[in-house]
Amino acid sequence: MPQTLKQGKGWRLGWNPEAAVYQGLIGSDRWSLELTRPEMVAFCRLALQLADTMAAMAAELMPEERLCCELEAEGLWLEAEGFAEAYELHVIVQQGRQGEGFWSTAAVPDLLLAVRSLGLS
Repeated sequence: MPQTLKQGKGWRLGWNPEAAVYQGLIGSDRWSLELTRPEMVAFCRLALQLADTMAAMAAELMPEERLCCELEAEGLWLEAEGFAEAYELHVIVQQGRQGEGFWSTAAVPDLLLAVRSLGLS
């Protein structure tokens, strides 16, 4: 797979399988973090699991109810917060160089489409 950089309003997602250490890139317009292959795979898996969880909860909630769901694995922590159909996503890299990032509700749907298109989860 060749080097890939996908981006949209408020998000960036990159993948370079040929890179020596950091094959993945996640970010927004204002920040970015490089991720190792295991971190990028974990990020994609967790982001899609959170999306599935938020969608599944929609039928259980009143329209005005907000959710906060967290997942953690392999040195990464992700949190989805907001309404089942519109939420913010927060990530923290908990090992090595460490870092933190955030995507707005407007950026999350397109970011998740890009995550799915990478096929790493």
